[in-house]
Amino acid sequence: MAALDRLLPRTEGTYRHRHGSPGHGADHVLPLLIAPSVTIPVIGGRMALGTWQSVVLVDTNQDNTSRGVRLSLLAG
Repeated sequence: MAALDRLLPRTEGTYRHRHGSPGHGADHVLPLLIAPSVTIPVIGGRMALGTWQSVVLVDTNQDNTSRGVRLSLLAG
């Protein structure tokens, strides 16, 4: 999070943005650095991740305190 704070500062006046709290413009730039979606293969009922891979959810938008996560499974 510290690295994201350095890359996307939330100081007022950094972004031209008309809604949300000061610094909220950074939340609209965040998908340029972190993909908003991901495809993960599932093999034998388990996510096929590499040794050092994990799944994380990043939401820096403090204006919305409640979020939902959508999982879509495709059989192949």
